[in-house]
Amino acid sequence: MLYSIEAGKYIKSVPHEKEYQKWRKKLSDDDYQKVINELNNRIDGSDINTSSWIPGSHWEGTVYEPLFKACNCNVTQSGLFFGLILFELMIERKDVWGFGRYEKGGIPIKGITYFLLNNPPAHP
Repeated sequence: MLYSIEAGKYIKSVPHEKEYQKWRKKLSDDDYQKVINELNNRIDGSDINTSSWIPGSHWEGTVYEPLFKACNCNVTQSGLFFGLILFELMIERKDVWGFGRYEKGGIPIKGITYFLLNNPPAHP
């Protein structure tokens, strides 16, 4: 589950649904599941995860390469698609995660940072 600290509520839907569905239709279910499995493995091993730091900058030969191809090899769009997949995954997880946009060294981090909530607010 995903909880917005800023809004004080649980999040139930993915933003930019139209774009997300357009890109998702171009990605096979098998490639999608490989990304989900990779993300779950990574998330299960860490209490803090920042979306833009997870896939790295070189996707060739990784489970993330099909995302790039689904977005017609557009770097910006594939990064957004990756972020939306991760956002949806965080909504669907059984554990509860907060999220926000933060800075490191006074410089805004490009992606969303997710952090495990050990004492989450009651879910309505």
